[in-house]
Amino acid sequence: MVRVKRGSVAQKRRKKILKFAKGFKGAHSRLFRTANGQVMKALVYSYVGRKNRKRDFKKLWVCRVNAAARSHGTTYSKLKNLLRLNQIDLNLKMLAQLALLDKDTFSGLVNINKK
Repeated sequence: MVRVKRGSVAQKRRKKILKFAKGFKGAHSRLFRTANGQVMKALVYSYVGRKNRKRDFKKLWVCRVNAAARSHGTTYSKLKNLLRLNQIDLNLKMLAQLALLDKDTFSGLVNINKK
């Protein structure tokens, strides 16, 4: 049986992992076995982090809208319900932006819905 030498292929694979591990501390950026483990872990964290980011932003937007709504004498859930009943279709992100940056428009929305 002929022996297969995989030097260049294995080297390329290891080099790719070590390049990805650049910036990790100590052996985690220098030794292939530890770097490989850390890279795998980092990829898992990055995947989970992308899901968590959506969750965190939604929490932030709800807090902002709720705070602005309470300053007008209502709550977030009542405001959302009134918007739905009046068929005003604004997503949460845009509602939060209005509450933060354009207070006049937001108060106009709240006052339209109170009537």
